[in-house]
Amino acid sequence: MQAFDKLDRDLITILREDGRAPVAKLATLLGVSRATVQNRLDRLLDTGAVLGFTIRALEDVGSDGVRAIMMIEVAGQSTAKTIRSLRGLPELRQLHSTNGKWDLVAHMTAASLADFDRVLREVREVEGIVNSETSILLSSI
Repeated sequence: MQAFDKLDRDLITILREDGRAPVAKLATLLGVSRATVQNRLDRLLDTGAVLGFTIRALEDVGSDGVRAIMMIEVAGQSTAKTIRSLRGLPELRQLHSTNGKWDLVAHMTAASLADFDRVLREVREVEGIVNSETSILLSSI
């Protein structure tokens, strides 16, 4: 799995909200040229990071990938903004609101433990997240 920079993540976030957005609109929203957006889209498609424009992110990372469930606590009224930021992380495959101690539950995948560690750091840096607890899924039974 490839590393994504901020522009990739922002592009994926926008496409998750509007998978049919034209390249010109994406360019305007991202503050870059249409050619830059098209090149990024082509690369995301060529690498399999984006499978289509409904948008479907790569579901599986292979048999040696890491899968986990992350419980997330969000500070005060920042839930909507925090969710938008988290949706930009391609490794977070599903995001659910919940009740109880945790505000959100995320299903995440990573290609390796090093990628898993990177994603954990990135999630913890998202504004509004005050606490998280992550459990690696070892096997399905």
